[in-house]
Amino acid sequence: VPLAELSLMNKLIHTSLVESDQYVEILQKDPRSPLFSIKTFEELPLKKELLRGVYMMGFNRPSKIQEQALPLMLAYPPQNLIAQSQSGTGKTAAFVLAMLSRANANEKYPQCLCLAPTYELALQIGQVVRTIGKFCTDIKVNYAVRGNRILKGMVLEEQIIIGTPGTTLDWCFKQRILDLTKISLFVLDEADIMIDTQGLSCQSIRIHRALPKSCQVLLFSATFKEPVRAFAERIIPDPIVIKLREEELTLGNIRQYFMVCQNSEEQYKALCNLYGTFTIGQVMIFCQTRRLADWLSGKMSRDGHQVATLTAELTVVQRASVIQRFREGKEKVLIATNVCARGIDVQQVTTVVNFGIPRGQDGEPDFETYLHRIGRAGRFGHRGIAFSMVENETVELVRKIEKHFQTTIKQLDPYDMDELEKLAA
Repeated sequence: VPLAELSLMNKLIHTSLVESDQYVEILQKDPRSPLFSIKTFEELPLKKELLRGVYMMGFNRPSKIQEQALPLMLAYPPQNLIAQSQSGTGKTAAFVLAMLSRANANEKYPQCLCLAPTYELALQIGQVVRTIGKFCTDIKVNYAVRGNRILKGMVLEEQIIIGTPGTTLDWCFKQRILDLTKISLFVLDEADIMIDTQGLSCQSIRIHRALPKSCQVLLFSATFKEPVRAFAERIIPDPIVIKLREEELTLGNIRQYFMVCQNSEEQYKALCNLYGTFTIGQVMIFCQTRRLADWLSGKMSRDGHQVATLTAELTVVQRASVIQRFREGKEKVLIATNVCARGIDVQQVTTVVNFGIPRGQDGEPDFETYLHRIGRAGRFGHRGIAFSMVENETVELVRKIEKHFQTTIKQLDPYDMDELEKLAA
């Protein structure tokens, strides 16, 4: 799944902040310069209309990244900033607050420019601007995206422009309707995706070069690996860097078991036995193919289970809807192909079932996918449990996974109800 699709999906489903215990690291050009953090939104120099919008979004208090980043974003004189943290930690709301704070409603021309890698991500950022800025009725937004045709000679009066690099370039240099010399705040969102998508980084750099030297620059990225670091150095002179240490997936807090079955029907019976023994809240079941996922979904639905299915054939919006329904508990079982193995966090999941071991094209275990699959059960420090249903000829794959991760995967008899009940206890 493209990184941009994962990012959009996370923006759609994260209506509240993800609680994180990750360490926040701050790197600054002048270590003697004082840094401030906040514990409430009231401590910030925000208009009351913006505070109302923040609370309307469901944010009761700042996230870890917001505690450190917002005072810097809103400071005078303006400071350049790079912020790195995972999805759901409040990055979008943070830079939206900065744009709405910097924009002067009395001035009828673009003052804040935000670039995103895709049309869909730009519209989603705009949705956050509309929600948080609901009570700032004099501040308007326009979109420099494909399909939004602006008549020649038209004067832009909106204070905030959100766009993709290609269309924004056209507005600036071909149609000459966007005057970059008047931009006071430039936001570059999803920098890691920009770098991963051909041409976008060059277009972004060209736009940045036309901005006034006094323009504040905010760069956001889910990662801060070397390509992002090099890109950021070309875009931002002497920035303050705020990093939320990436959460490492670990198997330490997940109990792992496997069951040997002869075929898919036996695997299904083993799954039913688990359901009959365990008090399972919400469970994710991973299948190697869409065909197997559809078969299992139909079988479980006929047996009276509330089931949702997640495959790559669904649109991003449809996938986000499925995940949101699952998060809200409307379905207790989410059956997914590998599209959902990474990047999606549902805190209520404590049980993961592998309907077969994930394999690469060479037939060997796909270790990374296995880690991301069962890692869904151990997010945010929670204890989880993972079951793998395997056939006789694939038991050796289990042993290879044990050896690779230096872990123990205990074998269970799917028909030994006494053993299952002991485990459940």
